[in-house]
Amino acid sequence: MKRLEVRAPAKINLYLDVLRKRADGYHNIKSLLLPLALYDQLVLEQGPGAIEVLTQNPTRFRGIPWPISMGSLENNLAGRAAHLLKTMTGYRRGARIFLKKNIPIAGGMGGGSADAAAVLVGLNRLWDTGLTQKELMAIGARLGCDIPALVHGGALEMNGRGERIRPLRLGRKRLWFLLINPGFGISTGDIYTRYTEDLTSPAPPARFASILRGLEEGSLELIAAGLFNALQKTVFQKYPLLKLMHKELAQLKAKGVLLSGTGPTLFALVSTRAQGYELAARVRAALGCPLWMRVIPAGAAAAEA
Repeated sequence: MKRLEVRAPAKINLYLDVLRKRADGYHNIKSLLLPLALYDQLVLEQGPGAIEVLTQNPTRFRGIPWPISMGSLENNLAGRAAHLLKTMTGYRRGARIFLKKNIPIAGGMGGGSADAAAVLVGLNRLWDTGLTQKELMAIGARLGCDIPALVHGGALEMNGRGERIRPLRLGRKRLWFLLINPGFGISTGDIYTRYTEDLTSPAPPARFASILRGLEEGSLELIAAGLFNALQKTVFQKYPLLKLMHKELAQLKAKGVLLSGTGPTLFALVSTRAQGYELAARVRAALGCPLWMRVIPAGAAAAEA
């Protein structure tokens, strides 16, 4: 095999609680991650020796190009994942990685981590290195806290740094979300540095249980009742535009509005694709500014090669 196409799914956090800072500088978290049918697309090709990452068709934001400079291997997770896999397995050849971004960069939906997970899964197959999923997850953990979960795939509960995961059961009803991104990125590290516990009231345990039951039963009401993000107030404090957007969504009677991860992407629960498009039109009219918006269902069990 000389060429392989891989899809890297985005994710949202239906629940994210920050528990305490660890001795290693990271935070312990409790989170509920849900993959979406929104994908970055990667083409992996056998190469002579080096790892090369290229960009195809940069994502466009309402007609305005989003320039993507992949830079050196140290500056992009896809390249670092390939290099680390090569180093860990002793593989002698290289790879060219063509990446088309559809997930907003630094948008709180795990795009960079999803790309790294997809590279690990895809190159393991392309190079025939024979690593197990557990071994790929361990390599991913050296690159980012949520990469093991994205290598595993599916709806998951995450604990610790994110390395302790538990698969969750989803009902048969399809879940739809309106995603809204204002077109700028947010540094995850910066938000965790700014986070203080006094900004957020502790989440009642019943909230997490409500989401779990809602996912099993396909109940938007139960999911909406449990949504929680301990970082949301910290993000809103630095980026008041997002607080305004959240307020407008609430005034439009959107159901279950929450910031995903460290943002800036906000999401709202919708019953159907048509309802999502209707809400998107109302949001655009209310805010009167360019926004990246998509109506996307939950999907994708894992990176697909």
